[in-house]
Amino acid sequence: MFAVIKTGGKQYRVAANDLLKIEKVEANVGDIVEIGHVLAHGEGENVTFGAPFVDGALVTAEVVEQGKNRTVIAFKKRRRQNSRRKIGHRQLLTTVRISEILLGGAKPAKKAAVKAEAKAEVAPEAAPKEAKAKKDAAPKEDARAEAVAAPLFKAPKGEPDDLTVIKGIGPVAAKDLAEQGIITFAQLAKLTEKDVAKIDENMPFSADQIKDWREQAKELAKK
Repeated sequence: MFAVIKTGGKQYRVAANDLLKIEKVEANVGDIVEIGHVLAHGEGENVTFGAPFVDGALVTAEVVEQGKNRTVIAFKKRRRQNSRRKIGHRQLLTTVRISEILLGGAKPAKKAAVKAEAKAEVAPEAAPKEAKAKKDAAPKEDARAEAVAAPLFKAPKGEPDDLTVIKGIGPVAAKDLAEQGIITFAQLAKLTEKDVAKIDENMPFSADQIKDWREQAKELAKK
């Protein structure tokens, strides 16, 4: 059996156990997500189409990975105006594995909940140990969360520079850079290849875009 679903403004033909990359879905790895926009379903030559969606049809999928697509460069140049603009974009993607194609209002199987209940019935005395383990792990999780929230770079003391002077850096990009500790031309000018890779991985800017800003910052830092 297959189904045609709509998510993120795109349509996909899917079957059970298919791996699929769709636009970002707010869920954690291992979660089950439901896609209710089923345009059609069928098996072989027997196909049922919706108007626009099939009533009572539902597709469930397990979140396998959260990631980003490759960088797309948008470059705009105006002739004889000494004007150019280069912007990079990396679309956030979610990789899912199709679990079930449900018809007629059928409910998805809650396998994870069944396993959790069975484990609690077999070994109820293990609950205090599990609670203690979670309590001990809480400080570690808080420390990990703080490490993730920490900025990529340490901001220097003193007044920040107006990074919007650099072509390609608008108010939003300047704010994003400031949140990660980059506030001066000198910082941008001294970025190493390792620093560029770090920004490319953790921020919505491409490596080529950052290198272009670095070259402009070198000239501005001399003034």
